[in-house]
Amino acid sequence: MGSGTRQKLDNPVMEWVDSRLPVFSLLQKEYGVFPTPKNFNYFWNFGAIAMVMLVTMIITGIVLAMNYATTATDAFDSVERIMRDVNHGWLLRYLHANGASFFFIAVYIHIFRGMYYGSYKQPRELLWMLGVLIFLLMMATAFMGYVLPWGQMSFWGATVITNLFSAIPLVGDSIVTLLWGGFSVDNPTLNRFFALHYLFPFLIVGVVFLHVWALHVTGSNNPTGVEAKGKQDTLPFHPYYTMKDSFGIVVFLIIYATFTFFLPNALGHPDNYIPADPLVTPAHIVPEWYFLPFYAILRAITFDIGIPFTDIVIIPAKLGGVLAMFGSIALLFVLPFLDKHPVRSSRYRPWFKWFLIAFTVNAFVLGLCGGKPAEGFWVPLAQLSTFYYFAFFLAVIPFLNKKEPVMALPESISAAVLEKKSAK
Repeated sequence: MGSGTRQKLDNPVMEWVDSRLPVFSLLQKEYGVFPTPKNFNYFWNFGAIAMVMLVTMIITGIVLAMNYATTATDAFDSVERIMRDVNHGWLLRYLHANGASFFFIAVYIHIFRGMYYGSYKQPRELLWMLGVLIFLLMMATAFMGYVLPWGQMSFWGATVITNLFSAIPLVGDSIVTLLWGGFSVDNPTLNRFFALHYLFPFLIVGVVFLHVWALHVTGSNNPTGVEAKGKQDTLPFHPYYTMKDSFGIVVFLIIYATFTFFLPNALGHPDNYIPADPLVTPAHIVPEWYFLPFYAILRAITFDIGIPFTDIVIIPAKLGGVLAMFGSIALLFVLPFLDKHPVRSSRYRPWFKWFLIAFTVNAFVLGLCGGKPAEGFWVPLAQLSTFYYFAFFLAVIPFLNKKEPVMALPESISAAVLEKKSAK
């Protein structure tokens, strides 16, 4: 930014810095006067909320790492020491543990909003794909973080999930050995997971930077899905949306604080307060709640896939489950290329809206199935829910691309806002 295009600042210190490194001018351009659609609803708060939770997780995680012992013999006791002897250690630990859940809540709502309003469609495909990459990094970070307390569920969760990679032909066993650092989940595994758990949040920050950059290149989507047509359709980001985001963040943090102070273990598993014991397997191994839908998909594949009327197996059940689990996330990644319908927002896509609501309910059902033992009624229910999950992407969306009727779109964002006001 040249000196001729930069507006001088009143504060002499800020002006001195900005004339040499125009950081304040950049913030004013990208977060002050940045034109933003005037019809955002509160679903658009969750991007900012996710950013706040990411910062919270990094700060609390750094302080916790200062008091954590990365050895299999001391890890569990060091967590108990943090809870009992470190000043405000209990608060830091509960903020971090519950923060993971609330980070995922914010991101899941953010993803739902993107799907409901078609925020993944042209020209925002890369923006969406970077968001899914953030989600993947979050899942990897959360999984490795869950192992660190070295309780029963941590140990056996790590054993079960890392063993899944052994289903990959040719290289599976080598991947498992690399993850373990040996031939079982032990001290080298804990060291690897701690190092990666500490590193990945900073990778997430880097991808979030790219995500926000892509957003500011293409501009934000909005509830109508209609592109902004000049100043009549937009507002400056500050003060309008800084205030709206601030309100949403405060409400979200109140709920987060309620769980942290009054229900700190409601979202965890009691078995993780038992030290890890390789000789005692828990009755029912379950991951954290935010992994349960994908865990249900993994366990839903209970059958081998092969050539009909022969004994030839092409994909064993274990490998089929792994492929289904990773495939369920891969479908999110390629969603922009599957959905070719010309209308973005579900407000004007009556069929897609109901299929998406059914998809969301189905995700909750998968989560319920993932938290139950893989037996009885829960197995066919998980298989039916898994079928609909994949059918939504591979059958429903292609069908809607060709057959779904297009409702009349508003001429502009302003027209939609005025129409809504007149309807009241």
